[in-house]
Amino acid sequence: MSEPLLQAVDLQCERDERILFRDLSFSILPGTVARVEGPNGSGKTTLLRMLAGLNDAWSGNLLWCGKSRSAQREEFLRNTLYLGHRPGIKPLLTPMENLRALTAGRRPLPDPVLRQALDGTGLTGFQDVPCRNLSAGQQRRVALARLLIADEPLWLLDEVFTAIDASGVSAIEQLLQQRAAEGGAVVVTTHHDLRLPGMQRIVLGGGSTDEC
Repeated sequence: MSEPLLQAVDLQCERDERILFRDLSFSILPGTVARVEGPNGSGKTTLLRMLAGLNDAWSGNLLWCGKSRSAQREEFLRNTLYLGHRPGIKPLLTPMENLRALTAGRRPLPDPVLRQALDGTGLTGFQDVPCRNLSAGQQRRVALARLLIADEPLWLLDEVFTAIDASGVSAIEQLLQQRAAEGGAVVVTTHHDLRLPGMQRIVLGGGSTDEC
């Protein structure tokens, strides 16, 4: 069996003097799509931010490729793509300018590659329009264009289907499956009824995981 990319051991998180989850353990293997599930307020976004290194208010252990994540934080961050539930784009910039900014710190890519990624998310003709003039769904597609050019093995995606129409949902599902087929892994939160073959479920509340 392959070594887990990411392993969580006995995680516990408390917010506003309320325990969101405790004794939560799971492993994310290469080739996995894992969905974090639970009712509103159960800590799904909090867990994803913990995994991404954006929230330190927790206890337990997180391992990256079998070693403590904290001991190899820079390597972990280089190999992880996190998309939050908000698009995370600058409204005064165009989709092209936003995508340049989002990729500049990791792996700068030539403009034709960026334009192709935006085309792939249905933004043909809108690449040079300020994002403040785009719809919520189009702004979300700007952020999702990163998935078409990302080479990080681990994707952490929070509410990735928000404001996306049916055709966009299908395209994203295919991207998640492709990432897994290439040996990467995806951890996703969503209210969309995501059901992919072999999908792992991380259920908050009981600290359990299983497969569909």
